[in-house]
Amino acid sequence: PSLINSDCCHRNDSCSMQLLSGGGQTVVYVSRINLAKYLVKSSAKTLPKLCFTFLRHFLIVEFTSFLSPKTESLMKLSNHTLRRVIYLFLPIVLCQGNAAAQSYGTEVQEDQTRQAVAFQIKTPTVALSSVVFEIGFEAVDADGQIIKAFAESVNVAGIQIRDDDGETRAITRVSFEAGEASIPNAVFAESGTFIVKIQRGSLKKTADVRVLPGILSLLPPLLAIALAFTARQVLISLFCGIWLGALFIFQYNPITGFLRTADTYLLNSLANNDHAAILIFSLTLGGMVGVISKAGGTQGIVERLAKFANHARGGQLATWAMGLLIFFDDYANTLIVGNTMRPFTDRLKISREKLSYIVDSTAAPVASIAPISTWVGFQVGLIAQAFAVLGINQDGYSVFLESIPFASYSILALVFVFLIGVTLRDYGPMYAAETRSMRTGQVLRPGAQPLADSASLDMVAGEGTPLRWYNAIVPILVVILVTLAGLYLTGKESLGVEAQTANLGKIIGAANSFSVLLWASFTGLFVAAVLAVSQKILDVRNVVEAAVNGYKSMMMAAMILILAWGMGEICKDLHTADYVIAASKGILSPHLIPFVTFVIAAFISFSTGSSWATMAILTPIVIPIAYKLPVEAGLAAGLSHEILIGTIGAILSGSVLGDHCSPISDTTILSSMACAADHVDHVRTQMPYAIIVGIVAIVTGYIPNGWGVNNVVSLAAGTLVLAGIVFLFGKKLRSDSP
Repeated sequence: PSLINSDCCHRNDSCSMQLLSGGGQTVVYVSRINLAKYLVKSSAKTLPKLCFTFLRHFLIVEFTSFLSPKTESLMKLSNHTLRRVIYLFLPIVLCQGNAAAQSYGTEVQEDQTRQAVAFQIKTPTVALSSVVFEIGFEAVDADGQIIKAFAESVNVAGIQIRDDDGETRAITRVSFEAGEASIPNAVFAESGTFIVKIQRGSLKKTADVRVLPGILSLLPPLLAIALAFTARQVLISLFCGIWLGALFIFQYNPITGFLRTADTYLLNSLANNDHAAILIFSLTLGGMVGVISKAGGTQGIVERLAKFANHARGGQLATWAMGLLIFFDDYANTLIVGNTMRPFTDRLKISREKLSYIVDSTAAPVASIAPISTWVGFQVGLIAQAFAVLGINQDGYSVFLESIPFASYSILALVFVFLIGVTLRDYGPMYAAETRSMRTGQVLRPGAQPLADSASLDMVAGEGTPLRWYNAIVPILVVILVTLAGLYLTGKESLGVEAQTANLGKIIGAANSFSVLLWASFTGLFVAAVLAVSQKILDVRNVVEAAVNGYKSMMMAAMILILAWGMGEICKDLHTADYVIAASKGILSPHLIPFVTFVIAAFISFSTGSSWATMAILTPIVIPIAYKLPVEAGLAAGLSHEILIGTIGAILSGSVLGDHCSPISDTTILSSMACAADHVDHVRTQMPYAIIVGIVAIVTGYIPNGWGVNNVVSLAAGTLVLAGIVFLFGKKLRSDSP
């Protein structure tokens, strides 16, 4: 091609050259960096002429400030002389151009904005009718990389959004920033398949959005729960629930749904690092208990504690107190207390249903309200983020501490366990379980399927084995100490310089609890093995066998955990929680916000089996409502603040209630596993107690809190009501108590 015009565009740092190509003209934008690339591609005949023109009209003008003043004399050289200079220095020009191409990456990125881009549309797997969801857009290059410099307003079609006032309207344009854009409040009023389109000139991209009736999102967890209660086969129940959800997601195809259940939802449950850490921790702690039992440590504890508590009341209260002491993590609490106290409570004829209830109803409640625990960082992070969105400059940890007295269910659940233990009164299914255990000595229902294989886990030491209690206590204390130290050290490492001024609660909250639990379990197993071998109680082969038996005893629970996590992913993809929230909107009154929040949190946690997921879902949604609605209603500042704090407590506490009642909850499963109880029996006997405490928390706590009743008065009233229920409805059968 022949050059017919060149014009240096100083504002763009580029040279606009109009080239003649065949019968038409093409505008080419050449920056400093792309010069070398263009020169290399040019022919030898055209190259000197192009360089000559470019140096005269671009380099000399553009780089005058970078070159010496003598460079201006080049303008006076003849064309012939200048061409000779070009031939001589062309290699230098090419090398400099190549270096510039490497050092000016930013300008290369800017040039990409002038190139044709493609669009990608990110839609959810499925959406629900009348429930808002998010649609994302990306501007990408030919390699599929996001073009960060792309910032334009682009046309979209086929999308409706819901405003803050609840009105629905169509949206026609979306603005990009750094190559990305999103519509967080998209909504479709009806179910079906809808086409979403984005277009910029001749470039366009479309995507299909499948919208399901909202009620379908509730069916998978409800099916799993119903089957768990009726068939009493947790594995089959969970698998069927996941399969039903996958069937909805994958075009109602049962075969595809079955395959995706296995290769997507169950596989992804194991692929998650945190889930893998929980499994390894649980299995390893089981191995530690196996070694402790084989070495006689467990029986040593039983004999030692029998001197101080040789009756059912002492056994139940000792289990409750141990649960309060291990406040720093619910997983560690459940597994340590359950595995440690099970042989002791079996000897006292306390049913496995009662043991799992005590363990479960102390672990999560105490961890959720403890100022220092693995829960704190998660809870404080959610609160702080919600406050930041509202523009409130208040420390999230201080707000959490202020909300602890408003966590009525968690506090009253601990009180109720104490009342049941000290009075030895029970009612409902728990009464039947305790009656069976006391009269027959059968701590498990005939035909029950305990999650842990107690025959291998509770291995009786051989004849002549010394029953030394410290062979069990020392490894357990090591687990506790390593956990506490690890939480502190990893928390400080995570905070960095900020740790120098951070309080202990913030440090623990920032810790990597999953890694710490792994360290603790392996250290405990190692210490248990060293104690057994050093005292010549077991040899290395026996230690390995005992540990492997301990691992095997946890396999049933591991399978249920994997299925429960798969159910959580199904609920996430089906937007189960979003549907529950959308269905409950419009019924909130400023005074009833804590009560309604507690009920919704309990139901979401019950349906999904995850208290943490419930808190993550509700906190950013409910806190702004609890902050704004009382103010807009003209309530007093003090009452508005109490409603806000009470609502935060309702989120934290309601999620624990749903967790206690749900057979697909990971902590409920862990309780059944640690206590070697039948999982369905555990849920069936615990649910009446949890529901009663939840109702009392509502009547004496969350409803009065909405009208400004002091929370101390509420807790005192709740305690009195629970005591009355125990004495009025509870029956005392045990005759072995003092």
